Amino acid sequence: MGAAMNPPSMSEAKTSSSRRKGRVQLLLILLGVIGPMVLATGMYKLQFWVPEGRSYHGELIGNGQTLADLGVQAKEDRWQLLVTAPKACSVDCQQLVYLARQIQIGLGRDASRASHALSAAQPLSSDYEAKLAREYPQLKRYPMDLTTFSKATGDQAVPQLWIIDPHGNLVLRYGPTVKGKDLLNDLRHLLKLSNIG
Repeated sequence: MGAAMNPPSMSEAKTSSSRRKGRVQLLLILLGVIGPMVLATGMYKLQFWVPEGRSYHGELIGNGQTLADLGVQAKEDRWQLLVTAPKACSVDCQQLVYLARQIQIGLGRDASRASHALSAAQPLSSDYEAKLAREYPQLKRYPMDLTTFSKATGDQAVPQLWIIDPHGNLVLRYGPTVKGKDLLNDLRHLLKLSNIG
């Protein structure tokens, strides 16, 4: 009975206090590591605290689609401005091809990090073919599988301009009314942030 009444010794009290401190420190470390991941996952899944503003002008393609998903078979190790024409390459398409070339030139010292290309589902007119050969010597040309393209884009019949990263991933999409300054700013921003290409 006397042994049960004895208070804990000083060493036992220090050990108990040290264990409590250790547990609190471990808990704080775990919260510091796991907490941000749980918060980020919750923000992504539940779409809360997501900023409304954006710094780009095109439509962001964030679903992992690649050039192959567009029905375009191409291999490029640089950033690419690709114009797609699911129908005849008429005025809107030709304007986007011109714009893609001007944007690449407008990159200045970074021009070698990008290329411009055209993928058309239908043959081009002989006049436009001659113009491309004469005025667009660096324009890359790729065939298009129209069935695959239609599945990926929801059967959009209008020409579009795409920014594609050096791994072939679709990054941004623009319609025929895109402003050259907006497109140039977007591409410059991507090149600034990117270590590839």
